[in-house]
Amino acid sequence: MPPKIKFSNRDKSRFYSTVKANVDGYFREKNISRHANAEMVFKTVILLGTYVGCYALMLLVHLSQPALIMTFVVQGIAIAGIGMAVMHDANHNAYSSNEKINRWVGYSLNMIGGAVFNWKLQHNVRHHTYTNIHGHDDDINEAQMMRLSPHKKYNMAYKLQHIYAFFFYSLLTLYWVVVKDFVQTFQYRKMEVNRSGAAEFRQQVITVVFVKLIYLFCAVFVPIYFFHYAPGAFILGFVMMHMICGLILSVVFQLAHTVEGTTFPLPTESNEIENDWAIHQMNTTANFARHNRLLNWYVGGLNFQVEHHLFPTVCHVHYPAISEIVKKTAGEFDIPYLDNPSFTGALYSHVLFLKHFGSTDKVVA
Repeated sequence: MPPKIKFSNRDKSRFYSTVKANVDGYFREKNISRHANAEMVFKTVILLGTYVGCYALMLLVHLSQPALIMTFVVQGIAIAGIGMAVMHDANHNAYSSNEKINRWVGYSLNMIGGAVFNWKLQHNVRHHTYTNIHGHDDDINEAQMMRLSPHKKYNMAYKLQHIYAFFFYSLLTLYWVVVKDFVQTFQYRKMEVNRSGAAEFRQQVITVVFVKLIYLFCAVFVPIYFFHYAPGAFILGFVMMHMICGLILSVVFQLAHTVEGTTFPLPTESNEIENDWAIHQMNTTANFARHNRLLNWYVGGLNFQVEHHLFPTVCHVHYPAISEIVKKTAGEFDIPYLDNPSFTGALYSHVLFLKHFGSTDKVVA
């Protein structure tokens, strides 16, 4: 396991304590909970209902191949929405003040083929703590076919990564369902990221196997074997569903950290990051399309990644309001507030980022 990173000069500027006090004041003044509201519950019902409804439609009505493919397309969009706007909040304990509700809503990740405890280790621990730190943030480490950090050893193939990246992005959830959780379960154990006891670890392995078997049995075997869908057409639709979902999830997450302007600091010889944790988050994280109401609804606040990284236990429905507080406070402390005004602008910035780090003159030893 790499040595533990320390963040130096903790809140030396008093930025984090100030912005936290300002955000806390907002919730007190409005007399509202920082967790889910009626809008969030409605969104949960819509997204989960669409996912389950598509599956039920396949079983209740023997769909023609074009209708089956269209149903898979809708289901892929719904799964991505569940990942971004439902399970993400729940597994950050942001959905509810009741831990049981967070746990059960968070299990929606298992329902779409993932393993919750691995996701929490990768995302809540590795990514949120060590954002954009090479060798520690698995969101930039695991992209083997791409160079998402200037500190990654260069390979000639990366020169074309701005072209082929989106194909590999589309494989995210398919790889996740079939391979990734098995690899991570043992990898995190070896790295001592997962420090569970032997009995608990065995239970985790059993859980991963069980979750995958149940998911694949229900999602693939049942419709083909019991409802007589042609295997080729059905599996094609299933793969297409995951490719749509994987592409949406990957692009949305990449627009938050791998765009122009974000930084990739390395620890010093004493294994410290120059800035305190909060300022590190401000330097490595970017927002996009904050005023796009449709996007705000669908991506679950992942276009407000600055606010999410500073306040991960606040439900995303509150991010549009508190973003103005965070932006204003950052300005008062002369701290960058990275914000791409539009989705297309952020996407273009990511493509330029890929091209930039794929060029030979950006090699960093």
